[in-house]
Amino acid sequence: MRALDRIIDAALDEDIGTGDITTDTIIDETLFASGVIRVKQDAVVAGLPVGERVFQRVDPGIKLDCSVHDGDRVKKGAILARVTGRASSLLKAERTALNFLMRLSGIATMTRRYVQELSGTGAVLLDTRKTTPGLRTLEKDAVRAGGGTNHRVGLFDGVLIKDNHIKAAGSIRNAVRRMQRARPYHKIEVEVRNRKELDEAMRAGADIVLLDNMDPGMLEKALSAAHGKVLTEVSGNITLENIRAVAVLGPDFISTGAITHSAKAIDISMKLTNIYKKERT
Repeated sequence: MRALDRIIDAALDEDIGTGDITTDTIIDETLFASGVIRVKQDAVVAGLPVGERVFQRVDPGIKLDCSVHDGDRVKKGAILARVTGRASSLLKAERTALNFLMRLSGIATMTRRYVQELSGTGAVLLDTRKTTPGLRTLEKDAVRAGGGTNHRVGLFDGVLIKDNHIKAAGSIRNAVRRMQRARPYHKIEVEVRNRKELDEAMRAGADIVLLDNMDPGMLEKALSAAHGKVLTEVSGNITLENIRAVAVLGPDFISTGAITHSAKAIDISMKLTNIYKKERT
């Protein structure tokens, strides 16, 4: 919760700064309001707990009653939540809360589309570290809401030996052996670009091979060679248009950064529906 609050507080400070000039000038503190948060296009929802926390950071007295849950598919016009509280507080929190909801729902929606393309193939969709700086944990939560699977959160929780590691270590064999000696309980994944590198990675004892940016012919042969010997992940230029063609070749995993770095925000709005006055006590 502390990590989430730091993210939210930074976003609120970015928006509100020294104060909301418009709201503070024209909205009386005795005014209260209720309203609805509504989605304006078909979507998969993500970020509702984050949005709720935004409102509470601005004013703990705000109540948010969600009509749906993260991961739910909703139609255009659906009400996601109803909010009630001090009118000035609702207005100050509105944009920041909606920004999180729009961004995270966009990721969940795009992820669901990719997952649907994999239906029946057995391949698992993975995300990557191509996320918005500072928002990785939230965006990876949104991937899960969309039905995807998280790869590693960061450099600290998973081994992936990439081309630059290999170049610096001198060879795939050197890189894998060093990792095996230092981290014997970690699964070791190695990025390979051709059949020669694949064979070297398998001989070295890699647990997973990432087949990166291979053309269809090379990819099919590589997957056939690796089948039953090592787990396989395919990555590089994966799109909605080609992911199923890749999946039917039989990889265990397919990863794409597009579900986070290229997801389009979902249009979501908040409208106040009832404004009333409470006298100060």
